[in-house]
Amino acid sequence: MNVGGISNMDLIYKNPNEPVEARIQDLLQRMTVEEKIGQITQIHNGVSSATVIKNFFIGSVCNTIVKKVKNESLEEWAEMIDGFQTAALETRLGIPIIYGLDAPHGNSKFYGTTIFPHNIGLGATRDEDLARRIGTATALEIRASGAHWVFAPCVAVCKDPRWGRCYESYSEETDVVCKMTSFVSGLQGTPPQGHPAGYPFLAGRNNVVACAKHFVGDGGTEKGKNEGNTILSYEDLEKIHIPPYLKCFDQGVSTVMASYSSWNGSRLHADRFLLTEVLKKKLGFKGCLVSDWSGIDRMSEPRALTYRECVAASMNAGIDMVMVPHHYERFINDLTDLVQSGEIPMSRIDDAVERILRLKFTAGLFEHPFSDRSLQKFVGCKEHREIAREAVRKSLVLLKNGKDSEKPFLPLDRNANRILVAGTHADDIGFQCGGWSKTFHGLSGPITIGKTVLDAVKASVGSETEVVYDKTPSEETFSGKDFSYAIVVVGEAPYAETLGDDPEPSIHFGGTEVMRMVAEKIPTLVILITGRPVVLDPAVLEKVEALVAAWLPGTEGDGITDVVFGDYDFSGKLPMSWFRTAEQLPINSEAEGYDPLFPVGFGLKCKKW
Repeated sequence: MNVGGISNMDLIYKNPNEPVEARIQDLLQRMTVEEKIGQITQIHNGVSSATVIKNFFIGSVCNTIVKKVKNESLEEWAEMIDGFQTAALETRLGIPIIYGLDAPHGNSKFYGTTIFPHNIGLGATRDEDLARRIGTATALEIRASGAHWVFAPCVAVCKDPRWGRCYESYSEETDVVCKMTSFVSGLQGTPPQGHPAGYPFLAGRNNVVACAKHFVGDGGTEKGKNEGNTILSYEDLEKIHIPPYLKCFDQGVSTVMASYSSWNGSRLHADRFLLTEVLKKKLGFKGCLVSDWSGIDRMSEPRALTYRECVAASMNAGIDMVMVPHHYERFINDLTDLVQSGEIPMSRIDDAVERILRLKFTAGLFEHPFSDRSLQKFVGCKEHREIAREAVRKSLVLLKNGKDSEKPFLPLDRNANRILVAGTHADDIGFQCGGWSKTFHGLSGPITIGKTVLDAVKASVGSETEVVYDKTPSEETFSGKDFSYAIVVVGEAPYAETLGDDPEPSIHFGGTEVMRMVAEKIPTLVILITGRPVVLDPAVLEKVEALVAAWLPGTEGDGITDVVFGDYDFSGKLPMSWFRTAEQLPINSEAEGYDPLFPVGFGLKCKKW
């Protein structure tokens, strides 16, 4: 390909042997304003086409997990992304697109992929090596679909379980969140010794670009309101919410996403102090700062700014790439007008484009722009499912084991005569996976390949053991039957973001009543499938023999039976304080009078063998 009659051999930006910064400056000085604005624009795949990419010089395409199930194949997806890439490479300068998608706990959009426990469960493991290995596995399953970039990890420090994104946080403790950022090195690879902190890094074609989000303080909003207001001094923001980002910068995280939330009333998407003065200058982040989905649009509420004013405020605050995602022509027209009028200086546009180009050069997109179909063999493979199973068993937190501490109830006898398995979550992969699984808010039912708790119990017990399953047991369930014990699996319905906000997080679908009814008749183990601590009725808790927090474990339910039947001991510790009543929230482990039902860090072991 020739650019302006010059061969590739003469173009510094085309030469992989040249330093990245030299390639950036060479390409930048060749670009028109239209091409620069195109690079800043990230559009949704639903409005993307070869014509749009070519006509508007689009720099990035993304997708979110859809609202309806679509069982597209990875092959179809890779074909689509490669088609977009071909169009980008046919533009005047041949700048490749970078394709991004959501993958908070594995490449969970596709059928048959490995879905790992959500972050709150991983936080219970405190196992940074495990988080790294999950990142490595996730990267392979993402790359197999043709994508280059994942909007993960969420490194929020969740201070209130009423938040609908609580399960996307590793912990209420800053130190635990910092430890689990090793996920970044799994996704991107580990940078070499001496790699400058804050400078983007990607090891190779089997890795994907990571995104630390949401900058900053999204886990500390008042009353846990999603997209709410974090009321906090800068000193406390720096102490509680910023440290995980520093850990990500040490690992060369390539992108950061701005938060929908506000800090002391200031919208993060327009907060120049935090985005430019702190993130870019003080903390030294050299990568790309991307907006959240329609983040600029949401700035108009409640201050009634025009869209044009929102674009100006966000760009001047320091946003580099804007996830539009649909109305790209309006965005491009407004941004062009703002640049021409001088309301957004050309120096700000150049800074944004430099960062986007740095991202693309360090990601190797100029050398390897297309998908590697050979990676599709790793999707949902045995090795990845074994990692997920390990993560499940390490994430389990034993909250109670026997009404009498001297007579532990667990581990269960796998050779019992007859056992009852009950509850809405006992045989439901969708409920095990939670939100951001196949669809945005998640679904019930067999949404993908995996093992439910019921499947795992049946596979774990002896050949002579009868397993009776009743999702919603009644008096008839117990009539004429002598059960050795029961396993009741209950929890929350799937949710995501604002629809998950709950002033009193609780067990759904009448699960508490099922717990009570069964526990009054049979010695009972209760397994909770939740994205956060929930209200537990003290009277019902007293009746059950054992209680396990299993969080949102994903596709590998046999990780649960590995532990409750005694092949492994419990090792998980609470990543969050388990409150007694919602009136206690937010609950602070460092506050005077701290009185949770179970403190952060709590977790029993069986110690029976």
